[in-house]
Amino acid sequence: MTAPVSAAAPRTAHTADLTPAELRAIRALLDDAFDGDFSDEDFEHGLGGMHALVHDDAGLLVAHGSVVMRRVRHRDRWLRVGYVEAVAVRPDARRTGLGGRVMAELERVVDRAYDAGMLSASDEGAALYAARGWQVWSGRVCGLGLDGVVHLPDEEGGTFVRTALAGPLDPAFELVFDWRDGDVL
Repeated sequence: MTAPVSAAAPRTAHTADLTPAELRAIRALLDDAFDGDFSDEDFEHGLGGMHALVHDDAGLLVAHGSVVMRRVRHRDRWLRVGYVEAVAVRPDARRTGLGGRVMAELERVVDRAYDAGMLSASDEGAALYAARGWQVWSGRVCGLGLDGVVHLPDEEGGTFVRTALAGPLDPAFELVFDWRDGDVL
């Protein structure tokens, strides 16, 4: 049996303020939540920004998510995007509202600090994001690679957008994500 989850708000902290033990706990949670299918590159993508962490009453990490800055071209402008990464809830604590608590903190950061929020949803996570008002991007999704713009059709239908400081985006124009090692999105 697991310890009860605290009713306290998630703790937010920048990656620079997390201890090595906290980073190990985040990695362990992600490995557990994704059944070992969370690569080193996936973990790296979630670092360098703000984290939302929820602990149970025993002090164990039970939920996590982060938001990092990405550059995304839309129309003729490069947007500062708060990109949501590494959202996970310990398997025995799912469907208890923890994912929503984590997302509320990440959305607060996105809404106040970025032109837009974006994420790539797993099949399991898509319902959470849709219920919170994130919209599936209906336009073309691309990445900026060494040889120029590369169409990423596998990302279409799973990329979600949240309007923030830039206002609504037009799906008649593609999103071009900055390239990164591993999965671009």
